[in-house]
Amino acid sequence: MSEGLESFIEQFLLDYPGMSLAPSRSRDVILKGKFGFQAKSKNGPEIIDSYEIIISVPTGYPRELPKVTEVAKRIPRDGNHHVNPDGTLCLGSPLRLLSLISGKPDIICFAENCLVPFLYAISNKLESGGDFIFKELDHGTPGIIDDYCDLFKLYTPDQIIETLNLLGLKKRVANKKSCPCQCGSRLGKCTSGTRINRFRTLAPRSWFRKHAFELSRDIHRSISNNSVR
Repeated sequence: MSEGLESFIEQFLLDYPGMSLAPSRSRDVILKGKFGFQAKSKNGPEIIDSYEIIISVPTGYPRELPKVTEVAKRIPRDGNHHVNPDGTLCLGSPLRLLSLISGKPDIICFAENCLVPFLYAISNKLESGGDFIFKELDHGTPGIIDDYCDLFKLYTPDQIIETLNLLGLKKRVANKKSCPCQCGSRLGKCTSGTRINRFRTLAPRSWFRKHAFELSRDIHRSISNNSVR
């Protein structure tokens, strides 16, 4: 564990005493236990609750995101409560989560800005039923694409894939390419380009290239499956 990550973990354990370090078979840091929180939203009730969870923190944090699993299965695995097929919680799109922790990239920031809002929404849904109290994305790739359209102020999956590929290039190279907004200007000359380039600090170029490839692959798989049906 790096010195920086170790200090993040120590402070997290002080703030969340129900959690503790657990043995790990990988290089990830494993935090396990009862995660308690108290939260209130503008239009929702105050909620005090706790969940038995495991947080797997990669050594590359904050450039790599933690994975969270709710182990007591209090959250239904019915496709309506944003639990991934592997049991991890779908806290949001990768770039949205990276944006939320970019200002203060410690584990407490991740807990407060990414995990607590999700669990608050889950607790409220379990208590009152109905829809999630916050904006709810579609599952999987469609939800990610929809959220990226909002982040980049674009409209189509092709524009999103093109944007991620441009973020996978050096800035001076990408700025000479056409802007994905299809205005006809180069990325470096367009107001959309200014917005897009702000995301460069969130992850390495290789991350954006890999993410673009995976999203493009998933989109084509979905199209192929629908064609077969």
